[in-house]
Amino acid sequence: MQVVAAISTAVPEPMHTLLVLGCTAAGALLVTLVTGRITARLARSESQPFWGRLRRRCHRPWTVTLLSVALLAAQPSAGLRGEPAGGVRHLLVVTTIAAVSWLATAVLFLVEDAALRHVRVDVTDNRRARKVQTQLTALRRLTAVLVTLVAASAIFMTFDALRTYGASILASAGVAGVIAGLAAQTTLANVFAGLQLVFTDALRIDDVVVVEEEWGRVEELTLTYVVVNLWDERRLVLPATYFTTTPFQNWTRSESRVIGAVVFYLDHSTPIPELRAEAQRIIEKNPLWDRRDWTLQVVDTTERSIVVRVLASAADSASAWDLRCDVREHLLGWLRDNHPNSLPRLRTERAGPDGSADSGGSDGSGGSARLVVGEDLFDHAQVARR
Repeated sequence: MQVVAAISTAVPEPMHTLLVLGCTAAGALLVTLVTGRITARLARSESQPFWGRLRRRCHRPWTVTLLSVALLAAQPSAGLRGEPAGGVRHLLVVTTIAAVSWLATAVLFLVEDAALRHVRVDVTDNRRARKVQTQLTALRRLTAVLVTLVAASAIFMTFDALRTYGASILASAGVAGVIAGLAAQTTLANVFAGLQLVFTDALRIDDVVVVEEEWGRVEELTLTYVVVNLWDERRLVLPATYFTTTPFQNWTRSESRVIGAVVFYLDHSTPIPELRAEAQRIIEKNPLWDRRDWTLQVVDTTERSIVVRVLASAADSASAWDLRCDVREHLLGWLRDNHPNSLPRLRTERAGPDGSADSGGSDGSGGSARLVVGEDLFDHAQVARR
């Protein structure tokens, strides 16, 4: 100790300050280098992926935090006096607060990453997994905002002129006042809407939705906006308040299973039993059908045609779309090849002078052509004279 004291008194004060701070910084960097080598060695083991993620997430914030804390602890021994000492100490305090908040955020992200690795969304029934993924993603952003808010408040309190604002932010009454004053603002309203969507499970990442008459999947769900990946790879970006104020379709709210519908407009002479048998045959051999439900029904009729609807269930919306296309293409081809008269058409027949049907009518005996559509008769000759 006497030798150190003698060296300290022999070295000029500026050199003494630089020597103390330099040795402290070198020691802190040496510690971070050693810990970095240890985690890098542990990260090479494939059975321990945690260490690799720890190194990627926390190495830099850990280095800055340790360096700032070490310099802050060594500053009183550096020999600085008066106003320079106060300025350096204040700078180190602010740096330490920022570094600790950075490290805390990195640790929180590391924990959330570890939790997300246990969530499997690449399975057929992934509704619960998508719910957990959505909530963890929102929680990550919320914790980052809270840590940043606390760090900013602590930094404000280190300045005499801003100490009142820092204390008001940290106090519960101050937070309530800030929220009450800004609740009407669009940004904070979107934040509240995003939290409502996440924690009420109204919307999840990878949900299939229909918004603004567009079909797509929820690609990103933040606290302020939602990104929907449309079927043609366009992105529709909507504010979070849209989903709390506007009705929208969520096809995977309770399960991913979807029933697809194919509608045909056919002639009244269509053989429905044969059409139903053919629909059953092609649906049952199609791998996209989930082996649950299918049906073919005549759901409506008009003066010109009947409306036939085929329903078939599929495991998800993408499979349902492809299944509908397959059924539509096959049944149209089958009708064209086997029952061409079943396709929608207009009938014409010859009518005699007294209005009775005349299958001849081509002998020039004064008959006029009538267009027969269901039960309606349109006298072409009379229309022409008018």
